Amino acid sequence: MNNFARITLFALMCVLFACKSDSKKEKKEQENVSDTASTTKKKSEPFIWEGANVYFLLTDRFNNGDTENDVVLERTKETGKLRGFQGGDIKGIIQKIEEGYFKDLGINAIWFTPVVEQIHDSVDEGTGNTYAFHGYWAKDWTKIDPNYGTYNDLKQLVKIAHNNGIRILMDVVLNHTGPVTDKDPVWPDNWVRTEPQCTYKDYNSATVCTLVKNLPDVKTESNEEVELPKALIDKWTSEGRLEIELAELDIFFTKTGLKRSPKNYIIKWLTDYVRELGIDGYRVDTVKHVEEDAWKALEEQAKVAFAEWKSKHPNEVLDDNEFYILGELYGYGIDSKRYYDFGDKKVDYFAHGFDNMINFQFKYDAKQLDYETLFSKYSTILSTSLIGKGVMNYISSHDDGDPFDKERSKTYESATKLLLTPGISQIYYGDETARSLIIEETEGDATLRSNMNWDAMEDEATKSLLTHWQKLGTFRKEHPSVGAGKHKMISNAPYVFSRTYKQNGISDMVVVGLELPKGEKTLMTNTLFAEGTAVIDHYSGIEAKVTDGKVTLSTDENIVLLAKKK
Repeated sequence: MNNFARITLFALMCVLFACKSDSKKEKKEQENVSDTASTTKKKSEPFIWEGANVYFLLTDRFNNGDTENDVVLERTKETGKLRGFQGGDIKGIIQKIEEGYFKDLGINAIWFTPVVEQIHDSVDEGTGNTYAFHGYWAKDWTKIDPNYGTYNDLKQLVKIAHNNGIRILMDVVLNHTGPVTDKDPVWPDNWVRTEPQCTYKDYNSATVCTLVKNLPDVKTESNEEVELPKALIDKWTSEGRLEIELAELDIFFTKTGLKRSPKNYIIKWLTDYVRELGIDGYRVDTVKHVEEDAWKALEEQAKVAFAEWKSKHPNEVLDDNEFYILGELYGYGIDSKRYYDFGDKKVDYFAHGFDNMINFQFKYDAKQLDYETLFSKYSTILSTSLIGKGVMNYISSHDDGDPFDKERSKTYESATKLLLTPGISQIYYGDETARSLIIEETEGDATLRSNMNWDAMEDEATKSLLTHWQKLGTFRKEHPSVGAGKHKMISNAPYVFSRTYKQNGISDMVVVGLELPKGEKTLMTNTLFAEGTAVIDHYSGIEAKVTDGKVTLSTDENIVLLAKKK
């Protein structure tokens, strides 16, 4: 059989049988996967992306579900503290979903760091040897890194998450490859640039450049058709999957009509996970370092891929939402509204593929503003300048060295402000358990990336804190008005406010009181609930009835989360 005929045959096979597989062994594993999630039905609980409760975790640092993949690819060099692989993996995430950890926390979307194959060697950045445990140094976008697990593990993760009403946000990198090492050669010149380094003086010096030294920048601005890197061809050949990958590329480029440019190859590889697994959305890395047209192209293909997956898996579809994309536009804050200013150019990334931006400003607002000023400000901007779009608020993250509460001295306030502020809430793993953000003998951002503190779960203080996060989180999950609704203050003393959401056939309303006296308390509800309506305080579990536009109840807490009793 000649090469053309062989590729054509594989192309037909790929059309008929989704032939993505890491190996023959893994293909056999896929055949043995339980189909318990294949009969997933639409969830009755309303889900609005703009009010989602997202849990963000470092795959390698969250939970070790499979100790057999802890050491692979000869990644055995001594590293700086917390700069090597620690054992966390995809199976570890699955394990915690099945245990109900995320359900109890009110999580309805999980974002985990990239799991595609990383560079094999380590680099020394002046902090000791560092391996790509964080997932942002891609070597091969078409394969899952064995330290995280297998393609089959990822397939199971998505199915089990969906079966539990949880959406999956895949962390993707289009901007750069991994660093160059003896084991990880630089990609060809028509694929990447290795200089100059970004200076951020204007638009070009933030996009047509490398973020840091030895982090080759993909030429996402290029429309030149390029051949695949020889190193990638050789790798696929040695893994016995060259012809399958080539055939899939032929299908993609023939179907889309796109040029075989660097960005479009990567777009194909990234959207494969959506098309084959039903990934619900992307968290996109380094937004401002890639031309906005490239992001628009990624959005278009991801939405097509998601629609294709839905059409082939009607019994697994959770809702009618389109594919969702949120971006990490470093330095973006909600006050910027729709535009990011490079100095010589303003760009509206919301008009180029993005539904949501991570809000780097929230931690400052949370420190400086009282509850009412904070809540009303966010509600106003989201319902006017950003209508139809959104922001993701956070108090700590994997690379923010100045979090809201670095000392973990305001853990209850952190939860209350984060989970009750309009917008998407992002819980960084361990926010809910006061995982320390100060680890001795670490360098740089490693201090933010310690292993999840599961061993603290039996501590009474940790249990109490976790319960606070759980009550607020489940309230937010059950009531989309909390994150996506309109805010209105009812009374200043005691501080009581309402949130209402009425869109797309969904109607939801809640009344919340903060900084209330313990014991008996009365909250005005105005006309939000009809006279005699039975309501329940989600925080204490106590029920009451609306009388003369008021609710009176006695609890041992200073917070009340009211909604109609179901």
